[in-house]
Amino acid sequence: MLKNYWSKGSKQKKRVIIFSVIILALLFFLRDDYQPALLFVRKFIFIILLCFTILFFGLRKFRKSASTVSSIGTLFLLGIFFGAMYYIGYHSKMYNYMQTYNVFNDLNRIEIVELPLTQNERIQPLRNIFSMANESVGETKDVSLPHLVRVDGNNQWTMAIQPTEKYVWQGIKDNTEEVFSVSSTTPFPRFSSENRIPVTFSIGESLKFSRNTCNAVVQRLNPWMLFNYEPSDTYYMKNDQGAWVEVVSLIKWKGFFFPYPTFGGVMVIENGKHSFKDYLERITIGMGTYISPKEMKNYAYLTKQNTLSEKVSRLQAESLKFLAGFSDPLPWNMESAVKIPAAPKDQNAQPYVTDFDFSDTKTEAFSGLYHWFGLEPVGNERTSLSFSVFIPADGTNKLYFYNHAAKKEGYAGVSAMPLKVKESKKEYDWSSNTPVEFRPYIKNIAGRKRMFFLGTVSTISDDNPAQFDGSATPDLALVDSEYRDVVWINAKKPSTWNEELYKQLNEAWRTSEGTNIYFEKEQTVLEKNQSILDSIKMISKQDKSIKEIQRLQKQIDSIKINQ
Repeated sequence: MLKNYWSKGSKQKKRVIIFSVIILALLFFLRDDYQPALLFVRKFIFIILLCFTILFFGLRKFRKSASTVSSIGTLFLLGIFFGAMYYIGYHSKMYNYMQTYNVFNDLNRIEIVELPLTQNERIQPLRNIFSMANESVGETKDVSLPHLVRVDGNNQWTMAIQPTEKYVWQGIKDNTEEVFSVSSTTPFPRFSSENRIPVTFSIGESLKFSRNTCNAVVQRLNPWMLFNYEPSDTYYMKNDQGAWVEVVSLIKWKGFFFPYPTFGGVMVIENGKHSFKDYLERITIGMGTYISPKEMKNYAYLTKQNTLSEKVSRLQAESLKFLAGFSDPLPWNMESAVKIPAAPKDQNAQPYVTDFDFSDTKTEAFSGLYHWFGLEPVGNERTSLSFSVFIPADGTNKLYFYNHAAKKEGYAGVSAMPLKVKESKKEYDWSSNTPVEFRPYIKNIAGRKRMFFLGTVSTISDDNPAQFDGSATPDLALVDSEYRDVVWINAKKPSTWNEELYKQLNEAWRTSEGTNIYFEKEQTVLEKNQSILDSIKMISKQDKSIKEIQRLQKQIDSIKINQ
């Protein structure tokens, strides 16, 4: 038909050429709009090809059928096939099952025999930080979701102060002009001037059209990457030159049969007000510098950093359910099937980004930020801790796991923690308050490594479940995962936590473990010298007392003799 229209004359040829140019221009400039469709085809390529093949031959058979019975039979078989595909693949989640199995086979799994210690414990949970940040901005500003990253050697919560999405005009004309950078280890997070960094990004998460972070990153992808990559979480951090940058984590889809997501590197967007030249670049080829996973080791600020998409790490952690074999997670086996426990009431779900010290674990793992998961058995009534999973937050292709279940340690998992905390403080109004985000706290106390869960009590709004109370001095509780006891600690004095744990639990530990190792507070040089002097004085005093007793005894003996 198009060929006949083209041959009619020059006028028709001009129309075809103009229409073709318009179509090509739209395909080029609007690729960020139709890229989700390309990704959909990529993610389900095998299923789509299989369905189209069956449909093609089925309809072909239907058209060539000589009898009505044969035609009806063909349509019936097609209906059975597509119904079975829907039930098995979607309703029974077998497609996700196969996808997770592919992730399991692709993982570089390393089992560790000793838990790492935690360090630089963060006091506030993510939702508290998000609430406090929103309390510190005006009507026309929003705060992006906080992420824990390393800034100048310290763990910081960073988030952008960006134009609000409620008012479209702000997202069209304004820039992101400030970034919050708040210490994660202080109980007093401050959102004032010294933690409010002036930095301009003309591309942001809440900005519109080509200035939107997702759109700009997608426009930067080459044709092959358009089918295989998608932008995920956005982080704000300093690069090796000390300048603030926007780092977008990329997800790469791998495989033909049941494609699965993996870490695909990052796209780095520099700060600054963009000129007209930058505007032309943005609407044509997008903005950002792509850094692949192999190249990230060449950038110090991206190593031991938090750049891994949580969508990827969650699937990696969940894939450990196949440790006992392909069929083990099926309903008639489930010997080692595990799940990621759900987080209720819009709380921050696992993973919990935590700073771990692997220096004494005899592994090659670095000490720094990891995505931590506490996996539990699949049953709702089962709340034991089966696996601790440590996934390097910088996207390093490794997964470390510690098998609590195989060692029969009998630790309680994250799901069991809220009720234990509530039971320990019955006087609380638990209808409006709730303990949230139980992250691991692993320390050497009383002669061995002990695992606790650190939880924070937050007040959640009845009207808006996503709004958490952002108290500067939250109530903190440490729960012994093995002994199930709850210890309430002082958020202002992290240096005393181990001593407080020992004071409350040492009797239970000594009774159960038969050990006489006591917690000893580290003394200063002056305190040590003073204790030595006190000992000398005590000995001198004791010597004088003995001599006086001997003198009096002689007097008594002399009196007895004279009588």
